[in-house]
Amino acid sequence: MAQHLSSARIAAATPPHDDRIQKRLDAIMPDGVPPLVLFTTLARNPRVFERMMSGGLLDKGTLTLRQRELMIDRTTARCGAEYEWGVHMAFFGERVGISRGQSASIVHGTPEDACWTDAGDKLILRLADSLHDTSTVDDSLWADLSAQFSDEQLIELVVLAGYYHTISFCCRAFALPMEEFGSRFDAA
Repeated sequence: MAQHLSSARIAAATPPHDDRIQKRLDAIMPDGVPPLVLFTTLARNPRVFERMMSGGLLDKGTLTLRQRELMIDRTTARCGAEYEWGVHMAFFGERVGISRGQSASIVHGTPEDACWTDAGDKLILRLADSLHDTSTVDDSLWADLSAQFSDEQLIELVVLAGYYHTISFCCRAFALPMEEFGSRFDAA
């Protein structure tokens, strides 16, 4: 599942960056953390960089932080995007209460694993799997989701899955090297 190439296929942009790009990078990253390789690689095409940064859903939305991260983590794991999964697990995994067993299940397991006791968590994982496997959601799963989540939350969940498929494609196609701090699939 993981891609282990020695170097990226597209070199990341290096400073000094255009003022607009630098302003975005400064706004995205926590103090003292250098910009992610993903961001600086996308910055090689300023138009795409701006559009991708404008389309992100890491702001306060209709979902809890945990719900958002479960969708992102399962989607990127199913896509084999260890880079993006590793960044999200490093930044948010502990913060949203993803246990070691749940982390392993996100990468290697199913929503029916014993570590998943919350019905909402299971539904998010099932939704991620359905969208990944079939690009749709059957009526039975949709009924279960609709009983748990609002229409606004369902829209956000589906769009998150699509957005992080795109991010996963970028990470894998560009063969981005792992961030030093990133979690690894084999440690999950």
